[in-house]
Amino acid sequence: MRLAAHIALPAGRAPWPAVVLCHGLPAGPRGAVASASTFSELADRIARSVGWLAIAFNFRGTGASEGDFSVNGWLEDLRAVVAATNGRPDVRDVWLVGVAEGGTLALCEAADDPTVRGVATLAAPLSFREWARDPVGLLDDARRAGMVRRPDFPESVAAWGREFASIDACDAARRVAPRPVFVLHGSDDASVPLTDARAIAEAAGEDSQFCVVQAAGHELRHDPRAMAALLGWLDRVAP
Repeated sequence: MRLAAHIALPAGRAPWPAVVLCHGLPAGPRGAVASASTFSELADRIARSVGWLAIAFNFRGTGASEGDFSVNGWLEDLRAVVAATNGRPDVRDVWLVGVAEGGTLALCEAADDPTVRGVATLAAPLSFREWARDPVGLLDDARRAGMVRRPDFPESVAAWGREFASIDACDAARRVAPRPVFVLHGSDDASVPLTDARAIAEAAGEDSQFCVVQAAGHELRHDPRAMAALLGWLDRVAP
């Protein structure tokens, strides 16, 4: 499985701390084609501003990456990117930053992989159970967005749908603790309720940090206050 990726290298001497950026489900008229199209800019900014190596990649079924969308497939992709990043001689350790559904999956990956040093989430939902209730409708939406490309995928729509029901951000956050977790959310997010963010931060324990950006919506990637908070957190936790 080939995944498209952008790697931003900081100035100074290696090894560096590294952050892997995890995008969410595609939105907008261009669907999967344009998914995470601005994440390379965020990677460049992280490398330039806080001196971390930063990797922005596309999950399968989005951008120029191969494959068809599934929850387990996206977790496999993230696991592979983390392993490849850990294997680089210029990397000291690996952290994750996930936006929307990418934040939820970043917590799940960190919960199962002790090599991940910490996680930041931006507007991440608690679970994907709403989608699991209508896998046929979700599959239709994924096809229209360009995330599912093969006509014979998946082999079982029911099994594909059950993958969504298995995701639990609170359970994952408890297992990530006491590693650092930064939960960032907009007070006016109309897509993911603020109560989701509070629950994740509480599950992550006393070592977590919770930041609410006042009057901000779901698109925190484009809010300068949210980006400043994220960069500040990375700078503070830099090993």
